[in-house]
Amino acid sequence: MDSLPVLSSRALGRATLARQLLLRPSELGAEEAVRHLVGLQAQNTKPPYYALAARLGGFRPEELSGLMESRAVARIVSLRSTVHTHTARDAVGLRRLVQAGAVERELKAFRKGLVGVDLDRLAALASAYVEERARTPKELRERLLREWPDADPLALSVAARCLLPMVQVTPRGLWRRGGQVALTTTREWFGGGDEEAAGIDETVLRYLGAFGPASVKDMQTWCGLTRLRPAFERLRPRLLVLRDEHGTELFDLPDAPRPDEDTPAPPRLLPEFDNLLLSHADRTRVVPAELKGRTWTGNQAHRVLLLDGVLAGLWFLEEAKGRTTLTVEPFGRLARADRAALTDEAERILRLTVPDGDAYDLVFRAG
Repeated sequence: MDSLPVLSSRALGRATLARQLLLRPSELGAEEAVRHLVGLQAQNTKPPYYALAARLGGFRPEELSGLMESRAVARIVSLRSTVHTHTARDAVGLRRLVQAGAVERELKAFRKGLVGVDLDRLAALASAYVEERARTPKELRERLLREWPDADPLALSVAARCLLPMVQVTPRGLWRRGGQVALTTTREWFGGGDEEAAGIDETVLRYLGAFGPASVKDMQTWCGLTRLRPAFERLRPRLLVLRDEHGTELFDLPDAPRPDEDTPAPPRLLPEFDNLLLSHADRTRVVPAELKGRTWTGNQAHRVLLLDGVLAGLWFLEEAKGRTTLTVEPFGRLARADRAALTDEAERILRLTVPDGDAYDLVFRAG
């Protein structure tokens, strides 16, 4: 391993920013970008829109909404057992791939509330019920409680979510429309059959294309699966092997971009839960060690600001009476050039996302 090329943390960051379409605005369309990024974190409804606004030069929120309405993309529990916006193909294939990982671990955590519950029957009942028409979690719980009145209601709904690949149907997640969560199966929503899980080797390559260079543990953190070393070993002859400054073995696609570590990285405003910050075991390529934990307050994740390719602050949105205020809160004092570049980027995001005719303000405050 001592003979392997070494990438500095800064070089790793630049490589990942390039894969994440964050070094320069991409000309990809929204569907292509969602596919390239292997999904967008979507625990809340607005982050996918701001994730694409940060990455795509010509993005309009209505484009992603249109893809959701046409069922080209959808919201589904997948990677790390969290909600993601995926293309239709990935919503099916990736969900099936990660079923045995984080999704089933979540189910095990609720076993005490499922004593006496036949999980096969639960899956069959829940499938028929949500395929009849999309159901809210409350409706689903009430239906299952009729069958198992002594079970824990939350455990029943979690079990259904874990056992069945269910999408959150529109209007949930549409730009400035939204609606309560209502669920149906991928089979009903996309009109397909029992498609196979995504191939693990293909998924390794796609992960590296969007998040590399990366270690085995990095990918396991991203997807919630374990024991991925055999897949990397099968692919080793096709991959470039490197190491980081701590000696960790990293894998990468040979032809993927690895810009010089001094490549300029413009300011970027990313939403809460952005996968750039959640998809590596070692996050120091983007989050300096001294800033670990600064993107959270309790259970609340914050929107984040990148300067020179690394975490440098937070940003907040407030919308009231036809006026939007974007507040930037850097962790330290801003140089004049950084403030000017950040102002340009913030105004670009505001122009993309504020409704026509509404006013907006940009405010800087000390962190």
